[in-house]
Amino acid sequence: MNVDVLVVGAGPAGLSAAVELRRLGVGTVLVADREASAGGVPRHSWHTGYGLRDLRRIMTGPAYARALADAAVSAGAEVLVGTTVTGLSCGRCAQLTSVRGIETVQARAVLLATGCRERPRAARLVPGDRPAGVMTTGELQQRVYLGGERLAGAAVVVGAEHVSFSAATTLAHAGARVVALVTEFGRQQSYFAFRLGAALRWRVPVWTGCMVSRIVGHDELSGVEVTSVGSGRVRFVPCSTVVFTADWIPDHELARAAGLEIDAGTRGPVVDTALETSWAGVFAAGNLVHAAETAGIAALSGRHAARSIAAALGTVADTGVARVPVRVEAPLRWISPNAVGSAAAPPLGRFVLRSGEFRRLARLEVRQDGRLLARSRPLRLIPGRPVHLDAAWLAQVDPNSGPVRVATRS
Repeated sequence: MNVDVLVVGAGPAGLSAAVELRRLGVGTVLVADREASAGGVPRHSWHTGYGLRDLRRIMTGPAYARALADAAVSAGAEVLVGTTVTGLSCGRCAQLTSVRGIETVQARAVLLATGCRERPRAARLVPGDRPAGVMTTGELQQRVYLGGERLAGAAVVVGAEHVSFSAATTLAHAGARVVALVTEFGRQQSYFAFRLGAALRWRVPVWTGCMVSRIVGHDELSGVEVTSVGSGRVRFVPCSTVVFTADWIPDHELARAAGLEIDAGTRGPVVDTALETSWAGVFAAGNLVHAAETAGIAALSGRHAARSIAAALGTVADTGVARVPVRVEAPLRWISPNAVGSAAAPPLGRFVLRSGEFRRLARLEVRQDGRLLARSRPLRLIPGRPVHLDAAWLAQVDPNSGPVRVATRS
């Protein structure tokens, strides 16, 4: 099968890209997703607040997912669900595996929009038994909202970011009593209104400076051990459910197996401001390159990639522009995009960064070989929360010099 563009992933980024590609006149657009239905995570995220940034209206997660999927089909894109892209070559030849068997698709351009996931308990190296009742937010939402499952008894949420409070809401909806949100940081990382709402509506406390250090239970979870980061004091907390939230990692298996250059910070493919990867004609967007932003930001990232792809398809030959790496220094953890291939602006005209520490007021400085390119206004740095850097300095980057470095200054 030959197509103009193959989009891998039918979440907000992939579906929005498909709509934009068709709007720009790209001929055949094929979207492949391994899930049974298109729409991505919003399908099983029942709270409201979706759609404001990209669709200019507020919707629930399932309604938002349906709107994006319907728009892609109406635009003329073909959407294949229950289909996993199991291989990709630098010649943009992909292998698709489904109940139909194994198919080969040759594309003029490929967009990877596979999203991200939370790291489970095993990946976080939390020791102890392996009982039922231990899950991530994604599993929790699917079991409650798609499967209609009830979860009685006490529950502990690991993390205190936005999604942690969402998990507490889902647990309460399922009938569980949330004992606490547990974070090793000295304070919660979400907005104050989230914490206040959880405290007033469900009386959920946030235990800061603590970590779940052991899972206890054989067939069923009986509780967790919580250790104080400062004193080392350990206490046993009885519960029948524990939910690990946040600690995001891109769904990068396809990109990594294909041999694309992977950024050590984001752990997703290295992309330039056009969202093109280290392979010409292969692009990446959404939470594969910045785990994890909101669905609306991922959707706008997909649109940006679509415009870059449409422009690339109209280019006669590869211009061979040198790519300059963009790197960060501690306490910053990563930046996206993480390469500069031209003076073209990134999505929304800004770079997105994450910090590993709290900083009350810090300026971001952009330098190349010691030359100051830009300095931001004072910013608050909060782990798990995005920090934005305006991209007005891009025109000053020398393609023949060393990496661009972004650091913090008090």
